[in-house]
Amino acid sequence: MSLAEELLADFEDEMPQEEAAVSIKEEMDTTEAPIMQEVESKLQNLKKTRIIEYATLRNNEKLVSTIKKIDFFNTQPKRDRIIGPVEADPEYMCIVEANNLVAEIDNELGIIHKFIKDIYSKRFPELESLVPTSSEYIKTVQALKNDILENSKDIPKLTTFLTAATMMVLSVTASTTQGSLLSDDDIQRCMEACEMAIELQDIKKSIIAFVESRMSLIAPNLSIILGPSCAAKIIGHAGGLNALSKIPSCNIYVLGSQKKNLAGFSTNQALPHTGYIYNSEYIQKLPPDVRMKASRLVANKVAIAARIDAFHESQDGTHGENLLMDIERKIYKWTEPPPVKNIKPLPVPMDPPAKKRGGRRYRKMKERMGMSDMRRTANRIQFGDINEDAYNDMSYSTGSLGKRSVGDKIRAPTVDSKTKARISKALQQKLNRYGGLSTMPTTALGATTWGAKSTIRDSNLGTASSVSFTPHQGLEIVNPSANEKPKEENKKYFSDLAGFTKTQKVNKVVKAFIFEENISEVIPTIAAGSNIENTTEKIQSAPQPKLIKLPSFSYLNGNQLKSTEDEMESIELSTLSQYLEPLEDLIYEVGMATMKIEAFSLLIMKILTNLIL
Repeated sequence: MSLAEELLADFEDEMPQEEAAVSIKEEMDTTEAPIMQEVESKLQNLKKTRIIEYATLRNNEKLVSTIKKIDFFNTQPKRDRIIGPVEADPEYMCIVEANNLVAEIDNELGIIHKFIKDIYSKRFPELESLVPTSSEYIKTVQALKNDILENSKDIPKLTTFLTAATMMVLSVTASTTQGSLLSDDDIQRCMEACEMAIELQDIKKSIIAFVESRMSLIAPNLSIILGPSCAAKIIGHAGGLNALSKIPSCNIYVLGSQKKNLAGFSTNQALPHTGYIYNSEYIQKLPPDVRMKASRLVANKVAIAARIDAFHESQDGTHGENLLMDIERKIYKWTEPPPVKNIKPLPVPMDPPAKKRGGRRYRKMKERMGMSDMRRTANRIQFGDINEDAYNDMSYSTGSLGKRSVGDKIRAPTVDSKTKARISKALQQKLNRYGGLSTMPTTALGATTWGAKSTIRDSNLGTASSVSFTPHQGLEIVNPSANEKPKEENKKYFSDLAGFTKTQKVNKVVKAFIFEENISEVIPTIAAGSNIENTTEKIQSAPQPKLIKLPSFSYLNGNQLKSTEDEMESIELSTLSQYLEPLEDLIYEVGMATMKIEAFSLLIMKILTNLIL
């Protein structure tokens, strides 16, 4: 049987889609039914389960045996040092086991707290936010029970573990809670869990007290820095001395920190990231502004001391004493008062004789910078005359100004040459050049002028306006300075006053063509050594029109070049262009690249365009 036939046979064996769906549904019903029954039974059992089924540490053999060992060693006298290997000493092993049990007890208390909270949240759901810590929550539930309104008034009992502010909020919230009463079974399970939690807390306290009493044996250097109580808390929280030696100082600093919710009260007193070290007796004795820095310093030294004790070095605590001295030295440096500033004595009150300047220049300077007559008059006050304050400004008046004029006549202002503002000679020349007015340039209607507009300095009358009346358009806006614009544009090449500059060689050629001079004598002088035979032939072969001696060319009107004198005839541009065309090759060969032709025709400008640019 081939592979294709086998595949076709597999498709034939498949059931129809509807039959397959029905069969799958039946299988799911048969498999899901026992699972759902099992889940429902577990949920029902969960409602009836006791705390013993969840928290098994209280009856654990390890905890019971450790408590018995602690009771035994408490009855024995304390030893000064451990003889032999420390790890083999039974008391040290008991201390290590007790430290490990502290962490397990904390986990067990968390489980019990969750169990009580799940049950009691039906009766008092707001209590979780009012009392966030686990130990206080458990004691509050044990005190309130099911009748929270009456039991919340038992102030002496609640004050043993709650603050006054928390009690006030608790009593108010208990009267407005939305919770419902719990059954007797639920209340009984809550009370059992509370009793177990309180018993575990007492065991934890006894373990910590035993570890504190034996800290001089297991961690002498650490106990010297922090004290037995704080050292035992840190070792117990870390899970042992070896575990503490592996923790960096930045994490040792926050060991024991708790996130507290103050039920909406101010959080100014709640410092974040503060643990056992910050709350230790040694740190709390310091000034508040140094506590954070000092606690970080102590955490660094604690990390070093823990590693020394983990390797059983310096059993007499000398390293711990040295570390503590370093801490105290730095803290003393931080808390010492600032150094007293040096009191500098005052200089001897003996003024040396100063130089008194004099002379003509100094007298003129004093006159120029001295008080004017107007200011001198304003400073004078007439006897028996009450002056009013000027500008509503107290103690400022005009004095005798305007009150002592002779014959009540207005005196013309006079210019005092002594106090007159002085300007430089260069600025005075610039003022004289531009009419003696302002030296700041102003731009009006596209033209830059210096000073104010005047009929003296401008060809336009003073009544010139930018609006004119015309018969066709009515009001029309015009530019009074429009006549000046062509003059500025034509100033370079078509000025009446400009002449030829640096064009001596070209002028000779122009004279040869314009004023009928001998071309054969002029060309060799300006093109000595250059190959101009072809150019000379072109010039001689050109047609010879009738030329007229023109004194100068002033402007171009239409298609004709006119002279300044009316009796002179005009030259047609076409004839002049045909005659001067060979001149372009001649000038290019001679190399007059810096020519500047002014007041001449458009044709010569065309010839010299490439040379000028």
